[in-house]
Amino acid sequence: MTKRGLSRIASALVIVALALLALLPASAYAATGQYQHSRHHRPHFFFHRQAHHHTAALAASSNNLNYAGGPVMGGTTAVYAIFWEPTGSVSANYNSLIQRYFNDVGGTPLYHNNTQYTDANGNVPTNSFLAGSWVDTSAYPESPLLDSDIQNEVTNALNTNGWTPSINTIFFVFLEQNQDLCFDSTYSQCASNSFCAYHNYFGTNTIYAAMPYAASFSCNPNTSPNTDDADQTINVTSHEQMEAATDPLLNAWTDASGQEIGDKCAWQFGPLDAAGGDVNWNGDEYIVQQEWDNAVSGCVLTGP
Repeated sequence: MTKRGLSRIASALVIVALALLALLPASAYAATGQYQHSRHHRPHFFFHRQAHHHTAALAASSNNLNYAGGPVMGGTTAVYAIFWEPTGSVSANYNSLIQRYFNDVGGTPLYHNNTQYTDANGNVPTNSFLAGSWVDTSAYPESPLLDSDIQNEVTNALNTNGWTPSINTIFFVFLEQNQDLCFDSTYSQCASNSFCAYHNYFGTNTIYAAMPYAASFSCNPNTSPNTDDADQTINVTSHEQMEAATDPLLNAWTDASGQEIGDKCAWQFGPLDAAGGDVNWNGDEYIVQQEWDNAVSGCVLTGP
């Protein structure tokens, strides 16, 4: 056979091999103990309460969360709160209540539920704390904002405050009242028409959550134990925090339908107490959704 013929056969074999590799799931070719980044990482959206109804049955009937090979936020996670508020248009106790939540949530039974979701290197999400906060009053560059603007704001916060990203660090970007946010310039997925919040990452491990003002965008848990708009945002914040802890790079813990720990229990709450909350942490009232517990195959406020 000629050299040209051999070359054609070799090329064909390479193409076939690449095609077969593309058909394998990420976990099938991840080396033991090595993490594989998602090739495409669109944000993982937390949809409006109304929009969630069409996926709720699917999420409830799906199996437990499965591990896909990626990292979790092991040990104690550092949380940074970025309040991007050019005009200061937020409720009276908005920022302080959100910061209080971050100071309270780390040692709770709800956060302890994350400890059953380990990664290939044995890391376990055990705790979190508020490592810092910053109010940025600089103007929004456009409206609606885009995901690229949120990433730029995270970078701005890192440069301004000397903060450093890591797999165990997350940056929450909170927006002010009525400020719309869309994933991209198609405006097909926005706070105004689709989602309450999302988590994502850029670079190697700069993990962030985009947090529109929940009270402006159909994200109401229908109770307010602190009689402040922050209650709506805190519920959404809890959803994003637990999902990021167990699936920070979008390649760790999801169920067969792609639902994360919070999606499977979205808009499901525990019994309300006299104040209108379903949890009381350190004497502070909150309304937060339940999260999925693989140990009982159900939604809980405490676990595993």
